[in-house]
Amino acid sequence: MAGKVKWVTDIEKSVLINNFEKRGWIQVAENEDWNFYWMSVQTIRNVFSVETGYRLSDDQIVNHFPNHYELTRKDLMVKNIKRYRKELEKEGSPLAEKDENGKYIYLDFVPVTFMLPADYNLFVEEFRKNPSSTWIMKPCGKAQGKGIFLINKLSQIKKWSRDSKTSSFVSQSSKEAYVISLYINNPLLIGGKKFDLRLYVLVSTYRPLRCYMYKLGFCRFCTVKYTPSTSELDNMFVHLTNVAIQKHGDDYNHIHGGKWTVSNLRLYLESTRGKEVTNKLFDEIHWIIVQSLKAVANPGWLSYLCLLEGPVMNNDKHCFECYGYDIIIDDKLKPWLIEVNASPSLTSSTANDRILKYNLINDTLNIAVPNGEIPDCKWNKSPPKEVLGNYEVLYDEEMAQSDAPERDLRSRPGQSTGAKGNRARDVGKPVLTTWK
Repeated sequence: MAGKVKWVTDIEKSVLINNFEKRGWIQVAENEDWNFYWMSVQTIRNVFSVETGYRLSDDQIVNHFPNHYELTRKDLMVKNIKRYRKELEKEGSPLAEKDENGKYIYLDFVPVTFMLPADYNLFVEEFRKNPSSTWIMKPCGKAQGKGIFLINKLSQIKKWSRDSKTSSFVSQSSKEAYVISLYINNPLLIGGKKFDLRLYVLVSTYRPLRCYMYKLGFCRFCTVKYTPSTSELDNMFVHLTNVAIQKHGDDYNHIHGGKWTVSNLRLYLESTRGKEVTNKLFDEIHWIIVQSLKAVANPGWLSYLCLLEGPVMNNDKHCFECYGYDIIIDDKLKPWLIEVNASPSLTSSTANDRILKYNLINDTLNIAVPNGEIPDCKWNKSPPKEVLGNYEVLYDEEMAQSDAPERDLRSRPGQSTGAKGNRARDVGKPVLTTWK
C-alpha cells in the first residue's frame, strides 16, 4: 500500500520510538491524521469515550482494547473469572468439575479473593475459617506495587468494614476499592528468594480469540530471602517482586536487575525437578492464560448467555493489546495468576532488559502492522508464521474449532494438550488447544 505509516505516542520510550523510526514511519501530532497510536490507558479512555471519543477509520489502529480493564483491573479480572466459572458450571462443562471439598479441579488458578469494602462480611467469614492465614491487600487501580500491604489480623482492615462507626470513611463510595487475596505463603524459592514470572501475551482479536505467547519472558526476584514469619510482613523486599520496589533495596543488583530469563528457569526446573514435571508446569501456565482470556472474550459456547448479557470485551477491529501476565509458582509447582497488566513497563532497568523490550515491540508491530504498511482493519489478523519472531501461537479459536472433531475425548477435561498434544499447523510447535 502506498504511503508511510504516520504514528503518534504519548509514551516517550526509546524502545517504541526507535522501532517506529527503523520502519521509516513518520511522526505526526495527535490532532493530525495518524495511522498508528501507541497510547497510555488514560488516553484510550478518551478515544473511546461516548462524550469525547471519535470514530476511528479503517486505516487507524491502537494498542489497547476499549475496555481492557475488564481483564487488567484486579477486581474486574477476578469478577470475570468467577463469572466464567459459574457459566461453565451451569453448562455442565467438564472444565467446571469440583473435588469433594467443593474446589474447582481445573479452574482454581486465582487465589481466593474478595473486593473491599463490598465483600467485607464474606471476607470475615472466610478469614475466621483459618485465622492464622496471611492476606495481601492491593488497591484496584494502581500498579508497580503501590499501596500494597499484608495483613494477618482483622483489626488491620477495620476501616473497610461497611458498618464501621469509627471509620473516617463516611460512605462506601468514598472508600478506595481494594482486592484482598489469600497470600501464597509457600512460593517456590530459588536461592531462598521469592520470584514471580512476567510473561508477555499479545491478543490480536478476541472474536475469534487469537493470542500469542512471547518466548522471552523473565522472572523477577526479591532482593531479601523469603520468610513466612509474621515479623517480616511489612518488609516488601521479602514479599513484592515489583522492580519499582526492589530497585530501592540495598541488595539490588543493577547489572542483572534481579531478573532471570524464563529459559533459565526452565533449565533450572528440568535439572532439579525433571523434564516432565517442568513441561506440565508450563502447559498449565499457558492453559490458565488462555482461560483468563476466554473469561472476557465472547462466550460462544454459552450462546444464550451471550445473547442476554453480550460479551465482556469489546472486540474493536482497530485494536490489539500486549499484556504483561504476572504468575507465581508455589512450592508444589502449581501456577497462580496474580494479575494482568495493560501497560507492561517499557522502562529498561538493564542492558538485557532494553534489548528484550526493543525486540518485544519489534515482534509485536510485525504482527499488528503487517509489513509495516498502512493498516487495514478489514484484514483477518492471521499473520504468516515467518513474521512471528519470538512469539508463538498460544491459542487460535478458529483452528481449535476445526480441530475439535479430531480431538474428541483424547485428553482429560481441563488438561492442555501441550508438549505431547496437538501441534499447531501454522507454527509446527506444540501449542495449547485447551478443552472447549
